[in-house]
Amino acid sequence: MSNRVVNWFKLASPASFYPVAGKMQPWFWALAVLFGAAGLWISFFVAPTDATQGEGYRIIFVHVPASWMSMFIYLVMATWAGIGLALNTRLSGMMAQALAPTGALMAFLSLWTGAFWGKPMWGTWWVWDARLTSELILFFLYLGFIALQAAIDDPRRADKAGAILALVGVVNVPIIYFSVKWWNTLHQGSSVSLTKAPSMAQTMLWGMLLMALCFWMYSVAMTLKRVRTIILERESHTEWARKLAEVGT
Repeated sequence: MSNRVVNWFKLASPASFYPVAGKMQPWFWALAVLFGAAGLWISFFVAPTDATQGEGYRIIFVHVPASWMSMFIYLVMATWAGIGLALNTRLSGMMAQALAPTGALMAFLSLWTGAFWGKPMWGTWWVWDARLTSELILFFLYLGFIALQAAIDDPRRADKAGAILALVGVVNVPIIYFSVKWWNTLHQGSSVSLTKAPSMAQTMLWGMLLMALCFWMYSVAMTLKRVRTIILERESHTEWARKLAEVGT
């Protein structure tokens, strides 16, 4: 038991985590492609046409997983940032920095696919709906986190400043999730719930879940790829990082 604890703590070192991340990365890329191919096939060729929204509803197979991931990644990013702030661990700040761009991408996809979905459904690209507005705030929180870290030269100070912003912004995530229950909004309620049966056909549900897994695997793969680059940049003063940078490994 003690040896396992030691091994886990060893992975908290950037030098130890770097090769592990490199080994894990191809597996997550492969899973992203596998889940994505299956999800797209079911979503666009197997799932039935919606009786109310017609074929236009199929954008939900990108919109909903992107929305889920935008919130989930923010929570993971804030957790890593909080651990780094509390324990002063270097890898935690690097992980938070690596997660932010992918989280911003998911929030961007959520907003734009929502706009394309909203145009035929609501007759407009955008409304200042509670869920849409809080998702937009989430997108700006990601951009603010990225900009704040880029504006501070010292990585450790940048991590601490970013961590404070990330932790403050966590309050926005439950607002996004519960907005359709707390306020009278145009946005429809959730079709998938942990407490009751889904209000959609099984093939639609499978398509959505497979696409969510695809986005999840993609997010992990991109984060591992990005954190390896960040590790090399921040550890460039060390001998092992200089050697790796020279050989391009």
